[in-house]
Amino acid sequence: MFGRRKKSGAAEDAAGEAEQVVDAVEDEDAAQPRRVNLPPAPRPDGPWDISEVTKPDEGRVDLGGVFVPGVEGMELRVEVAGDAIVAATVVLRDSAVQLQAFAAPKNEGIWGEVRDEIATGIVEQGGVIDEVEGPLGWELRAQVPVQLPDGNRGVQLVRFVGVDGPRWFLRGVISGQGAVQPEAAGLLEQIVRDTVVVRGDGPMAPRDPIVLKLPNDAQMVPDGVQQEEQENSRFSGGMGQLQRGPEISEIR
Repeated sequence: MFGRRKKSGAAEDAAGEAEQVVDAVEDEDAAQPRRVNLPPAPRPDGPWDISEVTKPDEGRVDLGGVFVPGVEGMELRVEVAGDAIVAATVVLRDSAVQLQAFAAPKNEGIWGEVRDEIATGIVEQGGVIDEVEGPLGWELRAQVPVQLPDGNRGVQLVRFVGVDGPRWFLRGVISGQGAVQPEAAGLLEQIVRDTVVVRGDGPMAPRDPIVLKLPNDAQMVPDGVQQEEQENSRFSGGMGQLQRGPEISEIR
């Protein structure tokens, strides 16, 4: 915000008139809808609401609040908050995408507001943010400060994507090679597009996480268990930080 220097005489009168014009423009801008309050944009390519899909479980894993597309060779992890499962992460080779669905107002999208809050938090931590329009719409490409296992400081490259739907919001966090190489990101972006969200009809406050559940045949596997010991299960418990490829770089 710019300050105004005090003027005298005719210059002061001219400045006063200019200030009135500026104030009038600011008042007019204030009357316009804020970006964060705009209705959800169309989603011709997904992600989908449960009402828009006839067979949501066809080719997808049923996690209750979301149906996650199944991809050959993927590992599916879940994140637990208290007793509730609130997020799912698809790990595919050296990339990953975390999916989390939230309740949202009926006629307003919240991705703009959430994006601003994420950016502010990362910058306050000393990170760097670039807001760009990507394949899934407006997203944040972030360099997030992290501490490496050896105690040195590093940077994790992450993409935050989001889509507003009818009374829900789906956030995706892409890490690993998918955060830095477009050719590696394509399949992860398609997973976000093919996800189906089940908001439910019950009352929920905006931003409340849409609770997930494990499929009936899933087995929880503790962190640290090697994949070959998981009895071919696609599911594992916990959300250990992924540190693959160039997503973590040391700062000297």
